[in-house]
Amino acid sequence: MPAKPTVKNITLPKGTVVPNHIALILDGNRRWARARGVPTLQGHEAGFDAGKRVAKASREWGIHTFTIWGFSTENWDRSPEEIGYIMKLLYRFTKEIRSDLKKEETRFVHLGRKDRLPKILVNSILKLEEETKYYKKHILNVALDYGGKDEIVRATQKIIKDGVAPEKVDEKLFESYLDTSGQPYPYVDLFIRPSGEQRTSGLLPWQMAYAEFYWERDHLPDMTPEKLREAILDYSRRRRRFGGNDSISHFKFKPEVTAKFELAWWRLGNIPEGTKFGEYALSHLKEQWGLSKKLAMEAAKLVVQAANEGNKNKWNKANKNLKKFYQLIKDEVKLAFEPSIVASLDVKLRQRMLSERNVTASEIEQLSRDLVAEMYRISDFQATKAGHLRALATVERSLAEKGQGEEHWERAEGYLHLYYKALKDRVA
Repeated sequence: MPAKPTVKNITLPKGTVVPNHIALILDGNRRWARARGVPTLQGHEAGFDAGKRVAKASREWGIHTFTIWGFSTENWDRSPEEIGYIMKLLYRFTKEIRSDLKKEETRFVHLGRKDRLPKILVNSILKLEEETKYYKKHILNVALDYGGKDEIVRATQKIIKDGVAPEKVDEKLFESYLDTSGQPYPYVDLFIRPSGEQRTSGLLPWQMAYAEFYWERDHLPDMTPEKLREAILDYSRRRRRFGGNDSISHFKFKPEVTAKFELAWWRLGNIPEGTKFGEYALSHLKEQWGLSKKLAMEAAKLVVQAANEGNKNKWNKANKNLKKFYQLIKDEVKLAFEPSIVASLDVKLRQRMLSERNVTASEIEQLSRDLVAEMYRISDFQATKAGHLRALATVERSLAEKGQGEEHWERAEGYLHLYYKALKDRVA
């Protein structure tokens, strides 16, 4: 699904793959409050406000279905004071979002049980569901008194009550008895859990069979559209197989050979023009990407031009040539990245390496990880090892170029070898 351009000047880059269904657990409100020395009830209010912000941002970016888990079947164990306050917040929430949902043609759906919720809240939920039931542009699922096991038990009870014969029960029929029945995108594409917790806690177990998980370190009250954007970009890079074959070409390069070519290229990096540099570039590109000689020559020319322009601080021209280079790679190798994004990350990394100020290893590692993740369409987590190794190689290169010893070139080659090995192991 194509991304819409902005949310208050926060953009999603062209080519971003936007999930159809995002699920978010409202988590970390109490810890957020305790860390700030304020009442836990204040944390719940801040968390609900954050949930509204990111749900609204998701709709503006073209995400069809957004699920928020606000209260679980296990949360009844909390104090009566806390439960009462949460129920008041939920009631207020249903009132406050009504105008936005109607304006944005968003259907409201309650997931979970209604029999144990306060009558005033249930009436407000029923009214909102009735008023929005014909909207098709978006869906906002709000899970209240919801538990994954409980949903499956309730679905099974309804099937038995309806007298369905055992041989008639299949996946399609079972889905029709779940709380997400009839929705166009019942299956979660991206599951976000804030507060550093790394578990689903039973949210939509049937519907999350192939969900991509994203663990947000900060607590829910600190969740912003900017953080949602980072989660969506991370999701956009992932290669989803759904148990089947991969959709991209596998790499056949030899890590040790590719590392030698790149090191030779690095060591000639200060030569502005020259056949020898071009020959190394051509050989390297043929080996790394499996290009034909004709395409490798074309690619090498673009890369050499970009390197020369970078050395002269002509970064706009370098960006244009790198964009053409990555478009060539994308067309030939069938990777899914957006050339303009990869080119801008490449330029940023080159700028940092040529900068006169001291550049930290952590900064180089972050840029390297971003470049690897975007180029090969893998998550930040999956790109961590390769990005770290490339950063180590880059730091050794910098030390060697400053004349601190030939051994730094040897270490750079060793790290490049490990980098290409890690990359091949991850993408192959």
